[in-house]
Amino acid sequence: MAKLVVIDGNNILNRAFYGIMGSKMLMTSDGKYTNAVYGFLAILFKILEEINPEYLAVTFDLKAPTARHIMYEGYKANRKGMPNELAEQMPIIKEILRAMNIDIIEKEGFEADDIMGTLSRYGEKQGLEVIIVSGDRDTFQLATDKTTIKIPRTKAGKTETEDFNRKKVIETYGVEPKQLIEVKGLQGDTSDNIPGVPGIGEKTALSLIKKYKTIDNLYKMIEDGKDDLKGKQREKIIDNKELAYLSRTLGTINLEVPIEDNLQNLKVEKWDKPKVLSLFKDLNFNRYIERFNLEEENNTSKNIEDLFIINKVNNQLDDESLKNILEEIKRKTLQEKKIIYYFTTEDDNTIGNIIKEKILYINIYNENENTVYVVDSLIPNFDTFLKDIFENEKVEKYGFKISRDYIILKQMGIEFNNIKFDLEVASYILNSTNNKYNIEMLAKEYLNIELTDFTETNNTKSQEQLTLFEGELNNNIENENQIRQNALNVYCMKKIIDIVTQKLKETNTFELFETIDMPTVEVLSNMQWNGMYLNVEELEQYGVEIKEKIDTLTQEIYDMCGIEFNINSPKQLGEVLFEKLELPVIKKTKSGYSTAEEVLERLKTKHPVIKKILDYRQVMKLNSTYVEGLKPYVNPKTKRIHSFFNQTITATGRISSTEPNLQNIPVRMEIGKKVRKVFKPSQGYVYIDADYSQIELRVLAHISGDSNMIEAFNNGEDIHKQAASKVFGIPMDKVTKEQRSDAKAVNFGIVYGISEYGLGMQLGIPQKKAKMYIEQYLEKYDGIKNFMEKICEEAKQKGYVETLYHRRRYVPELQSNNFMVRSFGKRVAMNTPIQGTAADIMKIAMIKVMNELKQRNMKSKIVLQVHDEMMIEAPIDEVEDVKELLKRNMENVIKLKVPLVADVVEATNWYDAH
Repeated sequence: MAKLVVIDGNNILNRAFYGIMGSKMLMTSDGKYTNAVYGFLAILFKILEEINPEYLAVTFDLKAPTARHIMYEGYKANRKGMPNELAEQMPIIKEILRAMNIDIIEKEGFEADDIMGTLSRYGEKQGLEVIIVSGDRDTFQLATDKTTIKIPRTKAGKTETEDFNRKKVIETYGVEPKQLIEVKGLQGDTSDNIPGVPGIGEKTALSLIKKYKTIDNLYKMIEDGKDDLKGKQREKIIDNKELAYLSRTLGTINLEVPIEDNLQNLKVEKWDKPKVLSLFKDLNFNRYIERFNLEEENNTSKNIEDLFIINKVNNQLDDESLKNILEEIKRKTLQEKKIIYYFTTEDDNTIGNIIKEKILYINIYNENENTVYVVDSLIPNFDTFLKDIFENEKVEKYGFKISRDYIILKQMGIEFNNIKFDLEVASYILNSTNNKYNIEMLAKEYLNIELTDFTETNNTKSQEQLTLFEGELNNNIENENQIRQNALNVYCMKKIIDIVTQKLKETNTFELFETIDMPTVEVLSNMQWNGMYLNVEELEQYGVEIKEKIDTLTQEIYDMCGIEFNINSPKQLGEVLFEKLELPVIKKTKSGYSTAEEVLERLKTKHPVIKKILDYRQVMKLNSTYVEGLKPYVNPKTKRIHSFFNQTITATGRISSTEPNLQNIPVRMEIGKKVRKVFKPSQGYVYIDADYSQIELRVLAHISGDSNMIEAFNNGEDIHKQAASKVFGIPMDKVTKEQRSDAKAVNFGIVYGISEYGLGMQLGIPQKKAKMYIEQYLEKYDGIKNFMEKICEEAKQKGYVETLYHRRRYVPELQSNNFMVRSFGKRVAMNTPIQGTAADIMKIAMIKVMNELKQRNMKSKIVLQVHDEMMIEAPIDEVEDVKELLKRNMENVIKLKVPLVADVVEATNWYDAH
């Protein structure tokens, strides 16, 4: 039997929206939400695959009032408006459905349910099997032997469906599908604000209809005195007769909507695939593009050989031939004065490597010849070949993750000069909230290419067609697919670089890329190469101290709790805190009581043991992360830790540190700060540390133009004392240490868009008092208040915020109807221009310092950068010069309305330098 599928558009889109929200909803790089559309299509494709219908329609509600609204003013009056994030996806799904030639039916004055009901009866009359796809159980009244309601639901991340025909409805509810209308008349429907009879729930309504069949019969039996209702229930039913009949009418699906569409209109047709492909590309629905072979339909080539030529250079040729080939490639590279390259690497287990990777071969794209040269590292003079190219200061280098390449070459004794373009860094500037950049992802985004389509073995042509140079492949070039993949990477890089360069110019970020972020690549690479010496013996001694502290805290916790238990067990700790000590329960989990850090922070004032437990956790973390955790990172050859410094991780532009994270050493406890003592300069050297003084507040003063804050900085006043004086209404010389501390928290909290709840938690004061602090602060510093309001409004209109150097961050969250999401967006909008500008200033300072050290041929080198702090390892005879150039360069990066101040300290270990 032929099938007609009718999909409840609003309901399924709504289910998809809330089903694919998670911690962060799906969206495109330009901030367009797509989760509802993606989920709707997933359900649609599953239905089409399972049922394979001959006829298909999707129904939608319109905004215009229906007959039900006219009949009853309160109908659906309790419904909240559709979230903006969902509303903006409604026209998108309709456009896609039209491109798929799927009939959309919507009728002013009628709801989607009415259209579905009418279509189901029309389909039955045409001899069709009808399947209604909806999560709304009101549609069960439409179930017959020929009409099935298919309810989609998500289970374990997969979409499943449950079918309800007449038989299933009777089995589930004990009444005929049509009788569910009678049930609704008595029960009502809170979701649609249908009143029903007060006090009658589903269970009672079902039992009444099972017995009396209809509302009409129920009231007739009451009138005839033949009912067996008693007491208040009988009284309520009698008193609310009008509501019962009204509710039944409101809940009855109209089966006679005047629909112009006929069976021919509903017929499943072929998609307009070019149009669907274009829409899917815009939405980054690459999985659907691949699933339905839309690229192939668009006649996109799937053969590398149709894109470019691969020339493989291996060591099977005689030395003279190889020498000539390498000279020819080098000549072309030097002639073009640029190289677009991609290293193919493998893990290197050699002890002493800073980066445990070595080059297998280099892929070089020659644009003039549209050729990728694949040069094997096992050929004679390979190192010399690389050295001649990468040390040449006239040849511009274009690559991907250049910082990694810089270190690999450095380990080979090769200097990396004239870094021109790092595609990873450029992509990060265009979309700083996506920190997982790879060429495959960028090829999808900018070229609409699925790289794996070009590298399957069955696409491989004969070796003669691929290889310019005769000879068998050696061990380094034995995997044909790997060759094709990496050759394709470097080919795509050139195409993507052209597009990304244009986008950087369009978004006014090319200067930022060229003058700040690209030079920073070399700075960070050198920092990693330089590393920091770590005294392993002192680290071991520190570990002993840590373990003694753990033992002391453990015993103190046992004594305060009056019992010994496993402090590391959340279950046992929860039982002790909330059952034995009877502390107030803040939050519960599936396994018991929550003992998360935020819970313990809220309990700190309830019992002194809480602080001990928090300290215990900190010390345990110190032991695992910074005693045992640091040892594996000590390079056996240099005795130094060579941390990775990343510039494409944080959305604000701040530099981060990984493997290990040197920026995250705890400083709350003295014993935590002491881990810095094991980091020392080489013999005959010292650390010179320069720390920007309150740079983010100074940037805030400049951008906001707040007169009070500008005055304080220009007069050299204590900004936190000034804030305390103004907020608390007391003279500056009367400000106590505690009041200054509270004002400091407000000062820095404002920069981070802190909430009254967050400030209250931080200061251990009631939320109401924290709110008063913030309000008083913004009243006195009205320039900051105006800035906060203005930047949020501008961000909402533009969709993004910028630093003073035009680093951009998109803030789609500001358009959200969800308060929490919108609040996050406001914090981002307020914080990014401040923190991001401070980060840009620090990068420029590092570039200036590194360049001057190189120009003056000094031995001093930058070894660490932590937020607003830069540290140099300098020989004794360069100390005074380094102090001067460090302070001068840092304080003269930019001319603000307030001075930039860098505090410079000299020390023999990191602890004393800070």
